[in-house]
Amino acid sequence: MTKTTVQAPFKADHVGSLLRPDSIHQARKDYAQDKISYAELREIETEEIKRVVDKQIEVGLKAVTDGEFRRRFWHTDFLEHLDGVEGYIPDHGYQFDGIETERYNIRVTGKVSFNPDHPHVADFKEFKEIVGDRAVAKQTIPSPNQLFNAGVRNLDIYPDVEEYADDVIKAYQDAIQAFYDAGCRYLQLDDVYIAGLSAPEVPFNDSGYDRETLIDLALRVANGALEKKPDDLVVTTHLCRGNYRSKWAFEGSYAKIAPVLFAKEQVDGFFLEYDDDRSGDFEPLAHIPENGPQVVLGLFTSKHGELENADVIKERVEEARQYVSKDQICLSPQCGFASTHHGNELTEEAQWAKLKYIVSLSDELLSE
Repeated sequence: MTKTTVQAPFKADHVGSLLRPDSIHQARKDYAQDKISYAELREIETEEIKRVVDKQIEVGLKAVTDGEFRRRFWHTDFLEHLDGVEGYIPDHGYQFDGIETERYNIRVTGKVSFNPDHPHVADFKEFKEIVGDRAVAKQTIPSPNQLFNAGVRNLDIYPDVEEYADDVIKAYQDAIQAFYDAGCRYLQLDDVYIAGLSAPEVPFNDSGYDRETLIDLALRVANGALEKKPDDLVVTTHLCRGNYRSKWAFEGSYAKIAPVLFAKEQVDGFFLEYDDDRSGDFEPLAHIPENGPQVVLGLFTSKHGELENADVIKERVEEARQYVSKDQICLSPQCGFASTHHGNELTEEAQWAKLKYIVSLSDELLSE
């Protein structure tokens, strides 16, 4: 039997998270106060997931997500369900531009491995049934490198970072296989950590290692996790500089990581933030192999609802073509619309208008 490979990422794509509707915010409050059961909470989430799947298809997207509607945060909800990892409330949140995030994080408490009963796998099965054959069901999870942020690795359990890396790699190999067995054929690894390795001052880092060592280790972890992936599974990565209530965490171009990670990370596509001056120019794209990974240009911001000028988008696509071919270029927002349950500062109507606009411009600028 011949395997059929999903041709993703698509010319118009999106990172994944969507604004949570008021019904989900209220249901989560009611559940926390024991006013509704967990089953009732899930039923409300499911109905809203059905609605936004329909809406994504309506605006013309070929890949759809569940909006991350069952999560509070884009990364901790997945990571805390790995064996050997727990969620907790630290003394402080992360410092973003003019704001401190809600206090919540993860830490290692034992040997790290994949939990075969990880709830996100079951969630994906339900989501895929909702989508059916109408579109490609895309699953997003945090990159394995998110486990290398400051304060996560337990030095008593893992004094050797290489042993830690080996266990994280194995956990992710098992996770990737579990999602594949559940029917996933389009998986995205969200990676703030790797983007941070290109910032002027590396954020969220207390390792004592220099930048070059950390970049090499990040490549080993990313490629190690993908080493056993099935041939017909498309895996992309999203390199993000932080997205919390329309605020960002750090800035800097991709130049410092491009010679290693752009050149050698074994993914099928890079979702890259290019929505403002913090992102730098397109020159780092020259390190992405010709006829290699797709380059999903995040030229549209998810941080506000105003639509970008079409002429400016066209000019920027032409600039990018100096470094990568038109065949490799796709378009998307620079990040999700709600990396956390709080959401960015725009309306749901503006969110859908922006996604529809991206589909329209991709048809105009990138069609054969």
